[in-house]
Amino acid sequence: MTTQTSSPKTSAGRRLPRWATAFGPQIIAALVAGLLLGLLAKSMGTVGDGEPNWLTTTLDTIGTSYVSLLKAAVVPLIFTAVVSSIANLRAVSNAARLAWQTLLWFAITALISVVIGILLGVILQPGNTSNVPEKEFTGSQGSWVGFLTGLVPGNFLGLGASSKVAESGDVSTSISFNVLQILVIAIAVGIAALKVGKPAEPFLALNASALAVIQKVLWWIIRLAPVGTIGLIGTAVATYGWDTIGSLGMFAVTIYIGLFLVLFVVYPVLIKAHGLSVRQWFSGAWPAIQLAFVSRSSVGTLPLTQRVTERNLGVSRAYASFAVPLGATTKMDGCASIYPAVSAIFVAQFFGIDLGFTEYLLIALVSVLGSAATAGTTGAVVMLTLTLSTLGLPLAGVGLLLAIDPILDMGRTAVNVAGQTVVPAIVAKRNGLLDLDMYNAKRNGDPFADDSTEVEAPELVPAGASAGAAAGAATDGTTTATADGTSAAGLNLPGAGGGACATSPAPSSSDKR
Repeated sequence: MTTQTSSPKTSAGRRLPRWATAFGPQIIAALVAGLLLGLLAKSMGTVGDGEPNWLTTTLDTIGTSYVSLLKAAVVPLIFTAVVSSIANLRAVSNAARLAWQTLLWFAITALISVVIGILLGVILQPGNTSNVPEKEFTGSQGSWVGFLTGLVPGNFLGLGASSKVAESGDVSTSISFNVLQILVIAIAVGIAALKVGKPAEPFLALNASALAVIQKVLWWIIRLAPVGTIGLIGTAVATYGWDTIGSLGMFAVTIYIGLFLVLFVVYPVLIKAHGLSVRQWFSGAWPAIQLAFVSRSSVGTLPLTQRVTERNLGVSRAYASFAVPLGATTKMDGCASIYPAVSAIFVAQFFGIDLGFTEYLLIALVSVLGSAATAGTTGAVVMLTLTLSTLGLPLAGVGLLLAIDPILDMGRTAVNVAGQTVVPAIVAKRNGLLDLDMYNAKRNGDPFADDSTEVEAPELVPAGASAGAAAGAATDGTTTATADGTSAAGLNLPGAGGGACATSPAPSSSDKR
């Protein structure tokens, strides 16, 4: 088969250097730019009656606008992704076994994480070294009754409304979606569609088409991550600064030590124990971990998480499309395990309350069973109030920790997303659903290569040509050149240290999202 080999010289003349266009370097550059702009905004101080200066306001506007874009796509993404993932289980044998194994490994990793959090809290005693002033907490509070009643949808869209009365008497009402209820609705609809069978095929086809469109829109939003990163990081530095972190320094250090141990010790040990390369897992999952760190949204990172799980780690698409969306809403080792464990111990130490073995056991139980509570509320903060309520600790302790919550949330979300790639890889390996060639393939390229490149149609093999000749032509190491000079032979994603996606055959038209 005749192919046209791209010329490096021509390609280099048309394109910017890889460091200027690759996703990973762009995020790193945005982190540095956000840090510098944040420090500059911090040094400029406030204006008027303590109002933020123009640079802080600009950074905050950029960051909040990016987060708002992510949130706007969350509701339709969760519904269509979960319905589609349940429908895709039809293509997997032993679907019930896979589901139970996935939930079991979610629980195992959560238990390991919460034990690490408890040990660090007991050993480092962050609450005994803090001098932060006590503050009253007036936000949303979690409870087991609220969690259980929250599972029951109030309406098909999972909509809720809350009103606040200002001191002036003005009433403001805000409408929000309960993600946990949407998850319940989607699971029910997906199972019902499977039970209905053939009459539900048009609905499932429409849902799959809607999911593809939503993922494309969200993929465009993800492309804006470097811009959003500048705003988010810059705002965090300008608003909080080192003086705020200083009063809670030991607490922040304890949290990040726990996150570090889970991400760089626990997960690699589990990966290695299943005969997989730790380096390949890191390089494959790193794009999603990196985006999660800056976006602070597991659900917003979902399309990239699923893409790297399938195309970098080699997990079967039918299984990954079930496990990854489920993990994005319920698998929270950072938010629901390490953070509430350390925070509960911090609050107890700060208020001089002794905790015994029973209390530590309750912390572990809440963390393992209550992870789903983070899906339908304001994440780690409500998970913390749920833990404190269960232990009977003062909820005023939550107000102590809110000052640096955005800084901690970056690390928590990164660990959450890392765990959402580890469990599917482990379960897939145990059930023979892992493509080891793809998992171990060399990583290089751009995460958006297959979205921006039109693959030329291959020439038809003459009728008299042998199958062996056709296979040889397809694997002789040449690549088909595209209009922009990029290779159409593989799908690429960035990885740690500038590497990225496993080189794999481009998907057919029926395999693309």
